[in-house]
Amino acid sequence: MSEPAVLPFPGPAREETRADPGAEITPDSDGRRVWAALGAAGRIAAVFRDGDPAAGVDPARLGELLADVDARTGIGTTLAVSVQIATAVPLLTLARGQDQAPALRAERQALAGRAVVALAATDETAGSDLAALRTELRLGDTELELNGTKRWITNATQADHFLVLARHRPGRHFTNFTWVLVPASAPGVTVEPADTRLFDGSGTGHITFDAVRLPRDHLVGRPGRALAAFAAHIAVERLAGALWGVALCRRVLADTQRRLSERATQDGTLWDADAVRQRMGRCLVLVRQVQALTRELGERVARHHDTTSGALLKSSIAPVLEEVLSECAHFQGAEGFSPGGAQRLRPQAALFGIGGGSTEVVLSIVAGAADTVLRELSP
Repeated sequence: MSEPAVLPFPGPAREETRADPGAEITPDSDGRRVWAALGAAGRIAAVFRDGDPAAGVDPARLGELLADVDARTGIGTTLAVSVQIATAVPLLTLARGQDQAPALRAERQALAGRAVVALAATDETAGSDLAALRTELRLGDTELELNGTKRWITNATQADHFLVLARHRPGRHFTNFTWVLVPASAPGVTVEPADTRLFDGSGTGHITFDAVRLPRDHLVGRPGRALAAFAAHIAVERLAGALWGVALCRRVLADTQRRLSERATQDGTLWDADAVRQRMGRCLVLVRQVQALTRELGERVARHHDTTSGALLKSSIAPVLEEVLSECAHFQGAEGFSPGGAQRLRPQAALFGIGGGSTEVVLSIVAGAADTVLRELSP
């Protein structure tokens, strides 16, 4: 078997940065290697307005970056990049104006691609019910102690830091939760790879914190503000998912069209069959609709962290991906089971209906804002 081609990432849009000639990846590169390449090329900072994560993402640049990573690597690796750039790195900016040097240092390192930050929110409890999480943080005057377990965490096995959501007092009130930055090398931290054959390159795993003690300056932001900050930034992750989903659909549809055009039949090719073209046409319409929604709502999410807009995007892309990949898998036939085939992508694409809040959860958010949504539907 021939070696995969080496694919250097092109430089960022910002002229003052320069790509590192050595920042090259191969199609099977993991998230850590790709993150380093993007950082060396200046492309992580370029996604944010004025290069500042606190200023929010530029939706167009975010979409371009995710489409590029998706085209060059696998779903797992793209996931590793997406979670960091949409959620983990922007959340680190909560430390600004506080006496929290570790988070500020991690932010600078992450932007340069020199550090990987895993967002450790999902607990042993139901993932969408963050108010029920059991990971506990004891706040002392000078020291913190963290105990608990985080499961199915992207970047867990390849992270330098864990940005951990923990409760500092009992109860479900949203002010009972706090962010803490935990070095992966801290005593009491144990990481176990997740038992799955999917999501290569994502570094997905489970993390246990057993009496992990840290100086108090490892807090990120003010105690009690974590859930409010997470709710704001998860909207950006949902925007990223929609942008990425459109790019993934476009890539698979183009590949399927090529395959159909090459499959000869007695009357031409499979692409010439009207029934095939109608079903592919429906897929194109669905993807175009989601793309239009990202363009309409992207700025609302990026600038204002609009929760309803994020939920609309998240609930739109998951069923579209399911239908598009199902149709493409059918049309690709046995070839769909080959590397890069639609059958291999389908089980991994299920994450779009789970990660960042299940489709049912985000549909409830949309329904909760029914008056606003209905008003905007008026002519």
